[in-house]
Amino acid sequence: MALSRPFVDFCIWGWDNLPRTVLMYYTNFISTPEGYFHTVICNAQEFRNTTVNSDLHFISWDNPPKQHPHYLTLDDMQKMVDSNAPFARKFHQDDPVLDKIDNELLFRGQGMFVPGGWCTGSRENGTDPCSVVGNTTVLRPTAGAKRVKTLTGSLLSNDSFRSRQCI
Repeated sequence: MALSRPFVDFCIWGWDNLPRTVLMYYTNFISTPEGYFHTVICNAQEFRNTTVNSDLHFISWDNPPKQHPHYLTLDDMQKMVDSNAPFARKFHQDDPVLDKIDNELLFRGQGMFVPGGWCTGSRENGTDPCSVVGNTTVLRPTAGAKRVKTLTGSLLSNDSFRSRQCI
C-alpha cells in the first residue's frame, strides 16, 4: 500500500482517537497490517475519499477465498506480470519463481542488489553493473515501472476510481 504523509501523521499524532482505538482492536489479530490502515482510512472522514481500494499485490486465492492464498510458482509468472501489480505473495522459500523474478523483472544478479539507473557497468559474465556508478540523478524507468504506471492509470481512471473507494 502507499500512504500519504498527512494520513501517516494522522495515524501517529491521532488528532482524534480513531487510530489508537483501531490499533487496540487489531492487536490480537494475526494479519494486523493487512487491515489496520484500511480500516482507519475508510473510517476517518477527512481521508475516506482519498483512497483507492487496491493493495497493489498479485495474490492467487481459491474461489471463494479461504483464509490463506495459494503459493505462487513458475506457472503463475505470466499472470503476475500481466496483473501489472508491483508486489506479489505468497511464495515458498527458495522457489524457482523467485529467481526468475530476480533475473527477468529486476535484472538482479545472484548476490547483487537490484541495479538502479545509475549503474552503468557491464553485466557480462555475471559482473555487477553497479560496480560502475554513473549519474545518480538519472531515472530510467524499466518495463516494470511502465506496468505500474498502467496499473495506476487504471485504478485512477474515471471508470473505476469512485467505485473502488470506501463506501
